Amino acid sequence: MTFTMGGVHPEENKFSEHAAIVTLPLPKQAIIPLGQNLGAPPKPLVKKGDEVKTGQLIAKGEAFISANLHSPVAGKVARLDESVDSSGYRRMAIHIDVTGDEWDENIDTSPDVVREITLGKQEIIQRIKDCGIVGLGGATFPTHVKLMIPDGKKAEFLIINGVECEPYLTSDHRLMLEKGEEMLIGIKILMKALEVDTAIIGIENNKPDAIKHLNELCIRYQGIRVQPLKVKYPQGGEKQLIKATVNREVPSGKLPLEVGCVVSNVGTAFAVYEAVQKNKPLVERVVTVTGKSVRKPSNFLVRIGTPVAELIQAAEGLPENTGKVINGGPMMGKALTTIDVPVTKGSSGILVMNKEESNRQRQNPCVRCSKCTEVCPMGLEPYLLAKLAKLALYEKAEKEMVMDCIECGSCQFTCPSQLPLLDFLRLGKQRVGHLIRTRK
Repeated sequence: MTFTMGGVHPEENKFSEHAAIVTLPLPKQAIIPLGQNLGAPPKPLVKKGDEVKTGQLIAKGEAFISANLHSPVAGKVARLDESVDSSGYRRMAIHIDVTGDEWDENIDTSPDVVREITLGKQEIIQRIKDCGIVGLGGATFPTHVKLMIPDGKKAEFLIINGVECEPYLTSDHRLMLEKGEEMLIGIKILMKALEVDTAIIGIENNKPDAIKHLNELCIRYQGIRVQPLKVKYPQGGEKQLIKATVNREVPSGKLPLEVGCVVSNVGTAFAVYEAVQKNKPLVERVVTVTGKSVRKPSNFLVRIGTPVAELIQAAEGLPENTGKVINGGPMMGKALTTIDVPVTKGSSGILVMNKEESNRQRQNPCVRCSKCTEVCPMGLEPYLLAKLAKLALYEKAEKEMVMDCIECGSCQFTCPSQLPLLDFLRLGKQRVGHLIRTRK
């Protein structure tokens, strides 16, 4: 099973798929950017000189779409100051000098698996909100908001994204293998919050060990089933995954709930388990560090705020022929301006690309081959949208549905003229989004 419109087949390069998750040592200083969620950044609750414990609330999300932020370490607040983030911009961050790892006393840090779900629906949603859980698939949308179903709407299916279709990345794969039962308990918690009876875990066929493992575990968890999927990028897109698993199509400009679906990532399900069953905030996550020249491709369990440089060092250092370091995968990721930026809630992988593969090829004129249109999973005309963005014709780009673009990069991947289509599509979406907001 798979989605029907568009899609490509990039080389997978899953070098770290057999590398067990390793816990990375604490950094000397943690840099915690405030803007780690889609929506408004939280308001700081600490000041310079304050002593904090691991898991302590340090910034509160006060807007409707926002998320709490907790200290990933025990230490002393060095300063609240701007710091370069993964996008290359300077953003406000909390800098904490690490003195140890003393956890907040209300957090259960034991390795024991807690299977019984005692909290009710509203209590679950509140606990997820309190713990600052966001979508760990990359979008970082606050999970508690996704669980607040509006009046007149009803969820029928919870769809769990275990696809990990982005080449190179393996953090979700390893999480399914090593924390499968905790993940399934997290899925049951989400099902209870959404009041749905069916959850479907979509996993591509290139992960047979994860499919087998979760199938065996699902026997004990009623209402949850695994759906193997054909390998095709971008299968992990929300709309593509819904089409592949339940054969429903989300209308243009609408959310998955419009067709009775809520989509969540496997990492988010595990974070929900830790929040609800252990009262543990989102202070760490699994990050893949990989690349063709990386000496030791790895999957690290790392605290939020740890500099990317320390992850690369743990993978035996930056190769001499490094051309770019990408935050994320090669299709949707973005190049870092410095490896001193910190890991955030949305960091799923660090890809080290050598000079040969990172150099952009010479651009040639568009030959009107229509390949970008054929592979677009949203049925758009990328060549046209890119041209409209380049010419600053943003209202025309809006009419041509640029906001439906999921920024998967399939168009740029397949373009024989090596045109930077994704760059212009992102620019177009940014400017059209601004136009829409100013009208409101």
